[in-house]
Amino acid sequence: MGHNAAMTSLRRNIPLLYAFSFLQMTLFPMAIITLFWKEHIGLSLSQILLLQSIFAVAMVVMEYPSGYISDRIGYRTALTAASLLGLAGWGYYTVATSFRDVLIAEVLLGISTSFISGTDSAMLFESLKESGAEATYARCEGRSTFFGQTGEAAGALFAGVLYARYPLFPFFLQVAVWLLALVITQGLTEPRREPHRHGSHLAEAIASARYVFLENRRLRVTVLLSVVLGISSFYPVWLIQPYMRDCGVPLASFGPVWAGANLIVAIFAVLSHRVRAFLGDRGMILLVVALVWGGYLGLGLAAGVWGFLFYYLLTAMRGMRGPFLLHVAQAEIPSASRAGMLSLQSLCFRLLFAITGPFVGRYADACGVRKAFQLLFVAFVLILPPLVYLFLKQRHSDGSAG
Repeated sequence: MGHNAAMTSLRRNIPLLYAFSFLQMTLFPMAIITLFWKEHIGLSLSQILLLQSIFAVAMVVMEYPSGYISDRIGYRTALTAASLLGLAGWGYYTVATSFRDVLIAEVLLGISTSFISGTDSAMLFESLKESGAEATYARCEGRSTFFGQTGEAAGALFAGVLYARYPLFPFFLQVAVWLLALVITQGLTEPRREPHRHGSHLAEAIASARYVFLENRRLRVTVLLSVVLGISSFYPVWLIQPYMRDCGVPLASFGPVWAGANLIVAIFAVLSHRVRAFLGDRGMILLVVALVWGGYLGLGLAAGVWGFLFYYLLTAMRGMRGPFLLHVAQAEIPSASRAGMLSLQSLCFRLLFAITGPFVGRYADACGVRKAFQLLFVAFVLILPPLVYLFLKQRHSDGSAG
C-alpha cells in the first residue's frame, strides 16, 4: 500500500471509530435495565449491584489481558472479537429467566467491553499520530464520546415505551446493533506502532504495571483521579432508575430522561477541550469536582419528581472528564503498550466498583436510594481533595497547569 493510500485508510479509521462508538453505546435496554432485572427477572437492588460487581470482576480478569492482546494481535482483531462477544451476550439476554442467566449474559458482555476498553482510544490516538494529527486527539476523543453518548441517547429515547409493550424488544434490537458493529470493524485499518519489547508476557505485564503505578508519577496520579471521578458518575447509573421510580417519575419518561443524560455527556465531551483551554487544568479539575459534589448533594436532598435533574450535573462532569484526563494520560504512555496501559486504568476502575458496589447496593436496599446518595456525597467530599492536590502538584511541577 502506497504512502498516500495508507494515510487515506488511517484517516478513514476516524469516522469508522466514531460509528463504532455510536453503535457500541446504542444500548436500547439501558434506560430500563434495572426495571427489567427487578420486574422481569425478580432481582433486588443488592443483587443488581452484586451482578454489576461480578460484571466488573469479569472485566478485571480480562481487562489487562485484553489490552495486552490488542497490542499484540492488533486493534482491529480485538474490536472484532468484542463485537462477536457483544452479539453472544445480548443474544443470551433474550432467553434469560434467572439470576444465573443474567450472570452469563453479563460476563459475556463484560469480556466484550474489556476488549473495547483502551483499544478504541489507542487505535484513535495511533491513527492520528501516524497521520500527523496527534495534536487533535482531545478534540477527536471528545467527538467519539459525543457519538457514543448520542447513540445511547437515541437507544434510550423510546426504551420505556418499547419495554412497556414487550419487555424483550429492546434486547432484540441490541442484537441487530452489534451485527452492524461487526460490519464496521471489518473496514478498519491497523496503524503501525513501535515494536514491542521482546521477553516473557508476564515480564512485559509487570513492566507496564510498574511504569503506570511506580515509575511515572504524573501518570499514576492521573489514573487514580480518573478512576475516582469515573466511579463517581457510575454509581448513579444503577441507582437513578429506582430513585426516579421512588420520586414518582412516569415510566414513559424514563427513556427521554436517560436520553437527556446522555446528550449532556455528549455535548460536554465535545466542549471539553474548549473548557480546558478557557479554564486551564486547575479550573477544569475544580469544576468537575464541584459538579460531583453538587450532583450528589442534590440527589441526596431532593425528593420531588424533578430531583433526577441533579444527576445531569454528574453526566456533565463525565463528559468533560473523559477527553481531558485521557489526553493527559496518553501523553505519558509509550506507543507499544498503549492499549494495555489504558486497560490498566479501566482495570482499577472495575476493581474499585467490584469491591464497593455491593455495599452501596445493600445500603440502598436497607436505607433507601436517597440515603445512599447522601453517603456517597460524604465519601467524595473526603476522597477527592487530596487527589486533586496531588494531580495539580504534578502538573505544576511539569509546567503544564493552567
